[in-house]
Amino acid sequence: MNIARNRQSVWRAGLVEIVGLLVYVAVAELVVAVFNPTIDREMLLPVGIVLAIVPAAIWMAFFYAQDRAEPEPRHYVLAVGALGALLAAAVGQPFINDIARAPQWLGHDTLTEILGAILIVGFTQEFLKYAAVRYSIYYSNEFDERIDGVIYGTAAGLGYATFINIAMVANSGGIAAEQLGAGIIRIVIVTLVQATLGGLTGYFIARTKFDDEPLWWMPAGLTLAAVINGLFTWLAGEITTSPLTISATGASGGYNPWPALALAAVVALALLGLTFVLMRRANQLTLAGADADHQ
Repeated sequence: MNIARNRQSVWRAGLVEIVGLLVYVAVAELVVAVFNPTIDREMLLPVGIVLAIVPAAIWMAFFYAQDRAEPEPRHYVLAVGALGALLAAAVGQPFINDIARAPQWLGHDTLTEILGAILIVGFTQEFLKYAAVRYSIYYSNEFDERIDGVIYGTAAGLGYATFINIAMVANSGGIAAEQLGAGIIRIVIVTLVQATLGGLTGYFIARTKFDDEPLWWMPAGLTLAAVINGLFTWLAGEITTSPLTISATGASGGYNPWPALALAAVVALALLGLTFVLMRRANQLTLAGADADHQ
Protein backbone atom coordinates (compact mmCIF):
# COMPACT_ATOMS: atom_id res chain seq x y z
CA MET A 1 0.00 0.00 0.00
CA ASN A 2 1.25 3.45 -0.89
CA ILE A 3 0.65 5.03 2.52
CA ALA A 4 2.80 2.34 4.15
CA ARG A 5 5.94 2.87 2.09
CA ASN A 6 8.93 3.19 4.40
CA ARG A 7 11.36 5.27 2.35
CA GLN A 8 14.77 4.47 3.78
CA SER A 9 16.17 7.59 2.12
CA VAL A 10 14.26 9.78 4.58
CA TRP A 11 15.84 8.07 7.59
CA ARG A 12 19.30 8.14 6.00
CA ALA A 13 18.89 11.85 5.35
CA GLY A 14 17.92 12.41 8.99
CA LEU A 15 20.94 10.52 10.25
CA VAL A 16 23.29 12.27 7.84
CA GLU A 17 21.79 15.62 8.89
CA ILE A 18 22.65 14.98 12.54
CA VAL A 19 26.18 13.92 11.63
CA GLY A 20 26.47 16.82 9.19
CA LEU A 21 25.58 19.37 11.85
CA LEU A 22 28.18 17.95 14.21
CA VAL A 23 30.73 18.19 11.39
CA TYR A 24 29.58 21.80 10.88
CA VAL A 25 30.53 22.52 14.50
CA ALA A 26 33.88 20.75 14.10
CA VAL A 27 34.73 22.73 10.97
CA ALA A 28 33.87 26.00 12.70
CA GLU A 29 36.11 25.11 15.64
CA LEU A 30 38.92 24.15 13.26
CA VAL A 31 38.60 27.41 11.32
CA VAL A 32 38.77 29.44 14.52
CA ALA A 33 41.75 27.47 15.86
CA VAL A 34 43.78 27.51 12.63
CA PHE A 35 42.92 30.80 10.94
CA ASN A 36 41.76 32.98 13.86
CA PRO A 37 39.45 34.93 11.52
CA THR A 38 38.29 38.49 12.04
CA ILE A 39 34.89 39.84 11.03
CA ASP A 40 34.23 43.52 10.40
CA ARG A 41 31.64 45.00 12.73
CA GLU A 42 29.22 45.77 9.90
CA MET A 43 29.42 42.13 8.75
CA LEU A 44 28.66 40.54 12.14
CA LEU A 45 24.90 40.43 11.55
CA PRO A 46 24.93 39.23 7.90
CA VAL A 47 27.48 36.53 8.70
CA GLY A 48 25.46 35.41 11.71
CA ILE A 49 22.24 35.17 9.69
CA VAL A 50 23.96 33.08 7.02
CA LEU A 51 25.35 30.76 9.70
CA ALA A 52 21.84 30.42 11.18
CA ILE A 53 20.41 29.38 7.80
CA VAL A 54 23.11 26.82 6.99
CA PRO A 55 21.61 23.91 9.05
CA ALA A 56 18.31 24.03 7.12
CA ALA A 57 20.24 24.18 3.85
CA ILE A 58 22.29 21.14 4.92
CA TRP A 59 19.10 19.14 5.57
CA MET A 60 17.58 20.13 2.21
CA ALA A 61 20.76 19.15 0.39
CA PHE A 62 21.05 15.77 2.12
CA PHE A 63 17.34 15.03 1.85
CA TYR A 64 17.12 15.59 -1.90
CA ALA A 65 20.43 13.83 -2.49
CA GLN A 66 19.07 10.74 -0.71
CA ASP A 67 15.42 10.88 -1.83
CA ARG A 68 15.84 10.94 -5.61
CA ALA A 69 13.28 8.29 -6.54
CA GLU A 70 10.13 10.18 -5.53
CA PRO A 71 11.05 13.35 -3.65
CA GLU A 72 8.51 15.73 -2.20
CA PRO A 73 8.11 18.92 -4.26
CA ARG A 74 10.72 21.41 -3.11
CA HIS A 75 8.31 24.31 -3.09
CA TYR A 76 5.98 22.44 -0.71
CA VAL A 77 8.78 21.53 1.68
CA LEU A 78 10.14 25.08 1.58
CA ALA A 79 6.65 26.52 2.06
CA VAL A 80 6.02 24.42 5.18
CA GLY A 81 9.43 25.41 6.53
CA ALA A 82 8.71 29.07 5.83
CA LEU A 83 5.32 28.74 7.55
CA GLY A 84 7.03 27.23 10.60
CA ALA A 85 9.38 30.21 10.71
CA LEU A 86 6.51 32.67 10.21
CA LEU A 87 4.47 31.13 13.04
CA ALA A 88 7.53 31.28 15.29
CA ALA A 89 8.03 34.95 14.44
CA ALA A 90 4.40 36.06 14.61
CA VAL A 91 3.03 33.86 17.41
CA GLY A 92 5.43 31.50 19.14
CA GLN A 93 8.37 33.56 20.34
CA PRO A 94 6.31 36.74 21.02
CA PHE A 95 3.97 34.66 23.18
CA ILE A 96 6.81 32.94 25.07
CA ASN A 97 8.95 36.04 25.54
CA ASP A 98 6.53 38.99 25.66
CA ILE A 99 3.13 37.69 26.77
CA ALA A 100 4.04 34.78 29.04
CA ARG A 101 7.39 36.49 29.85
CA ALA A 102 8.93 33.05 30.37
CA PRO A 103 12.59 34.18 30.42
CA GLN A 104 11.84 36.41 33.42
CA TRP A 105 10.48 33.72 35.74
CA LEU A 106 11.60 30.31 34.46
CA GLY A 107 14.64 30.35 36.71
CA HIS A 108 12.65 30.92 39.90
CA ASP A 109 12.95 27.33 41.15
CA THR A 110 13.41 23.88 39.65
CA LEU A 111 9.75 22.81 39.61
CA THR A 112 8.61 26.12 38.13
CA GLU A 113 11.33 25.93 35.51
CA ILE A 114 10.43 22.40 34.43
CA LEU A 115 6.68 23.04 34.31
CA GLY A 116 7.16 26.36 32.53
CA ALA A 117 9.53 24.85 30.01
CA ILE A 118 6.96 22.16 29.20
CA LEU A 119 3.68 24.08 29.42
CA ILE A 120 4.81 27.41 27.94
CA VAL A 121 7.81 26.68 25.72
CA GLY A 122 7.19 23.05 24.79
CA PHE A 123 3.48 23.20 24.04
CA THR A 124 3.72 26.50 22.18
CA GLN A 125 6.52 25.37 19.90
CA GLU A 126 5.15 21.91 19.20
CA PHE A 127 1.59 23.12 18.58
CA LEU A 128 2.82 25.66 16.04
CA LYS A 129 4.84 23.02 14.19
CA TYR A 130 1.70 20.90 14.15
CA ALA A 131 -0.29 23.87 12.83
CA ALA A 132 2.26 24.53 10.08
CA VAL A 133 1.60 21.04 8.69
CA ARG A 134 -2.03 20.50 9.66
CA TYR A 135 -3.32 23.70 8.12
CA SER A 136 -1.22 23.70 4.96
CA ILE A 137 0.00 20.54 3.24
CA TYR A 138 -2.26 18.16 5.18
CA TYR A 139 -5.02 18.05 2.56
CA SER A 140 -2.71 18.10 -0.47
CA ASN A 141 -2.44 15.08 -2.76
CA GLU A 142 1.31 15.24 -2.12
CA PHE A 143 0.69 14.16 1.47
CA ASP A 144 -0.14 10.60 0.47
CA GLU A 145 2.17 8.50 2.67
CA ARG A 146 2.70 8.28 6.40
CA ILE A 147 6.37 9.13 5.94
CA ASP A 148 5.33 12.47 4.45
CA GLY A 149 4.23 13.52 7.92
CA VAL A 150 7.79 13.09 9.17
CA ILE A 151 9.19 15.02 6.19
CA TYR A 152 6.86 17.99 6.54
CA GLY A 153 7.03 17.94 10.34
CA THR A 154 10.82 18.09 10.12
CA ALA A 155 10.56 20.97 7.64
CA ALA A 156 8.29 22.87 10.05
CA GLY A 157 10.76 22.22 12.88
CA LEU A 158 13.66 23.46 10.78
CA GLY A 159 11.74 26.61 9.91
CA TYR A 160 10.96 27.23 13.57
CA ALA A 161 14.59 26.61 14.55
CA THR A 162 15.87 28.91 11.80
CA PHE A 163 13.78 31.80 13.10
CA ILE A 164 14.92 31.21 16.70
CA ASN A 165 18.53 31.21 15.55
CA ILE A 166 18.18 34.31 13.40
CA ALA A 167 16.45 36.12 16.27
CA MET A 168 19.26 35.08 18.63
CA VAL A 169 21.86 36.42 16.20
CA ALA A 170 19.93 39.66 15.58
CA ASN A 171 19.37 40.32 19.29
CA SER A 172 23.09 39.83 19.90
CA GLY A 173 24.15 42.08 17.04
CA GLY A 174 25.73 39.20 15.14
CA ILE A 175 28.38 36.58 15.86
CA ALA A 176 31.86 37.88 16.54
CA ALA A 177 34.80 35.86 15.22
CA GLU A 178 36.01 35.03 18.73
CA GLN A 179 32.58 33.55 19.49
CA LEU A 180 32.12 31.78 16.15
CA GLY A 181 32.35 28.29 17.63
CA ALA A 182 30.01 28.98 20.54
CA GLY A 183 27.51 30.70 18.26
CA ILE A 184 27.41 27.82 15.80
CA ILE A 185 27.05 25.31 18.63
CA ARG A 186 24.01 27.24 19.91
CA ILE A 187 22.54 27.25 16.40
CA VAL A 188 23.12 23.52 15.97
CA ILE A 189 21.63 22.66 19.38
CA VAL A 190 18.38 24.45 18.53
CA THR A 191 18.23 22.91 15.05
CA LEU A 192 18.86 19.32 16.18
CA VAL A 193 16.10 19.32 18.77
CA GLN A 194 13.49 21.39 16.96
CA ALA A 195 13.82 19.43 13.71
CA THR A 196 13.68 15.94 15.22
CA LEU A 197 10.78 16.91 17.49
CA GLY A 198 9.02 18.22 14.40
CA GLY A 199 9.53 14.82 12.77
CA LEU A 200 8.00 13.09 15.80
CA THR A 201 5.00 15.42 15.74
CA GLY A 202 4.73 14.74 12.00
CA TYR A 203 4.42 11.02 12.70
CA PHE A 204 1.38 11.64 14.89
CA ILE A 205 -0.09 13.94 12.23
CA ALA A 206 0.32 11.20 9.60
CA ARG A 207 -1.34 8.62 11.81
CA THR A 208 -4.21 11.04 12.38
CA LYS A 209 -4.67 11.43 8.62
CA PHE A 210 -4.34 7.84 7.48
CA ASP A 211 -5.51 5.79 10.47
CA ASP A 212 -8.69 5.61 12.49
CA GLU A 213 -7.14 6.97 15.66
CA PRO A 214 -9.16 8.06 18.74
CA LEU A 215 -9.66 11.74 19.58
CA TRP A 216 -6.91 11.67 22.18
CA TRP A 217 -4.26 10.48 19.71
CA MET A 218 -3.03 13.82 18.38
CA PRO A 219 -3.18 15.60 21.76
CA ALA A 220 -1.18 12.73 23.23
CA GLY A 221 1.43 13.09 20.50
CA LEU A 222 1.70 16.83 21.04
CA THR A 223 2.00 16.27 24.78
CA LEU A 224 4.84 13.78 24.29
CA ALA A 225 6.72 16.19 22.02
CA ALA A 226 6.10 19.12 24.38
CA VAL A 227 7.34 17.19 27.42
CA ILE A 228 10.54 16.17 25.61
CA ASN A 229 10.98 19.75 24.39
CA GLY A 230 10.51 21.20 27.86
CA LEU A 231 12.72 18.68 29.62
CA PHE A 232 15.49 19.29 27.12
CA THR A 233 15.14 23.06 27.55
CA TRP A 234 15.44 22.70 31.32
CA LEU A 235 18.25 20.14 31.33
CA ALA A 236 20.29 21.99 28.70
CA GLY A 237 20.13 25.06 30.91
CA GLU A 238 21.21 23.05 33.93
CA ILE A 239 24.33 21.65 32.29
CA THR A 240 25.50 25.04 31.07
CA THR A 241 26.56 27.62 33.60
CA SER A 242 25.19 30.90 32.26
CA PRO A 243 23.16 32.30 29.34
CA LEU A 244 25.06 32.82 26.10
CA THR A 245 25.59 36.35 24.87
CA ILE A 246 27.12 36.57 21.40
CA SER A 247 28.35 40.01 20.44
CA ALA A 248 31.34 41.95 19.23
CA THR A 249 32.47 42.39 22.83
CA GLY A 250 32.47 38.67 23.59
CA ALA A 251 30.35 36.25 25.56
CA SER A 252 29.24 36.16 29.15
CA GLY A 253 31.69 34.24 31.30
CA GLY A 254 31.32 30.66 32.31
CA TYR A 255 29.13 29.44 29.48
CA ASN A 256 30.11 25.98 28.24
CA PRO A 257 27.93 24.86 25.31
CA TRP A 258 29.58 21.47 24.75
CA PRO A 259 27.51 19.44 27.27
CA ALA A 260 24.31 20.84 25.76
CA LEU A 261 25.54 19.93 22.28
CA ALA A 262 26.25 16.37 23.39
CA LEU A 263 22.80 16.17 24.97
CA ALA A 264 21.16 17.58 21.82
CA ALA A 265 22.93 14.99 19.65
CA VAL A 266 21.80 12.15 21.92
CA VAL A 267 18.22 13.45 22.03
CA ALA A 268 18.14 13.93 18.24
CA LEU A 269 19.40 10.40 17.60
CA ALA A 270 16.92 8.98 20.12
CA LEU A 271 14.01 10.89 18.57
CA LEU A 272 14.98 9.83 15.07
CA GLY A 273 15.20 6.20 16.23
CA LEU A 274 11.88 6.39 18.09
CA THR A 275 10.11 7.91 15.09
CA PHE A 276 11.60 5.26 12.80
CA VAL A 277 10.46 2.41 15.06
CA LEU A 278 6.95 3.84 15.44
CA MET A 279 6.59 4.45 11.71
CA ARG A 280 7.94 1.03 10.76
CA ARG A 281 5.55 -0.68 13.17
CA ALA A 282 2.56 1.25 11.81
CA ASN A 283 3.50 0.40 8.23
CA GLN A 284 4.02 -3.28 9.06
CA LEU A 285 0.57 -3.48 10.65
CA THR A 286 -0.98 -1.90 7.56
CA LEU A 287 0.79 -4.29 5.20
CA ALA A 288 -0.11 -7.27 7.37
CA GLY A 289 -3.76 -6.21 7.33
CA ALA A 290 -3.68 -5.81 3.56
CA ASP A 291 -2.22 -9.30 3.13
CA ALA A 292 -4.91 -10.75 5.41
CA ASP A 293 -7.64 -9.08 3.37
CA HIS A 294 -6.29 -10.66 0.18
CA GLN A 295 -6.28 -14.18 1.61
